[in-house]
Amino acid sequence: MKKSNNLVLIGFMGVGKGTVGRELAKALNKFAIDGDDMIESFANKKIKAIFQEDGEEVFREIEKNLAKFLSSSVSNAIISTGGGFYKVKGLEKIGTIIYLKSSFEAILTRINASPNASKKLAKRPLLQDLEKAKTLHKEREKGYESKADITVNVEGKTPKQIVKEIKKQLKIAKFK
Repeated sequence: MKKSNNLVLIGFMGVGKGTVGRELAKALNKFAIDGDDMIESFANKKIKAIFQEDGEEVFREIEKNLAKFLSSSVSNAIISTGGGFYKVKGLEKIGTIIYLKSSFEAILTRINASPNASKKLAKRPLLQDLEKAKTLHKEREKGYESKADITVNVEGKTPKQIVKEIKKQLKIAKFK
């Protein structure tokens, strides 16, 4: 199956997929879609509540259905995904996969520097146990790398700089 012209942003929670996605959508005149927002809309509750009330298995099932929907019904969009979305079957059918890479420490610094840092930390229950979160980050790095068509190191860069790097790498990838 031919890949659609979607761009799918993957990476660890808090790396800036939503922020970069919106900036990239503006730059490329495409719609930005947030996978987590779609899941919350479908379930009619916050992701944190899905995990607490229904469990991770239910959440992953919704994620799987979202992946099917995106691959069959969405094109010409920038799609920001949740941190574990890279594991869904058929991810490569959704579009070109862009891994936003960052060290765990830089992600924490980024979140803590934002004006609504406490809100961002609260909506990510996994970040309440930093050692566990750091281990998960390390475990997921190889998975992100293996799924990515393009990898962009986002550390110390503004969303505009990241978008410029993505656009440059997309041009290079087209000629490979």
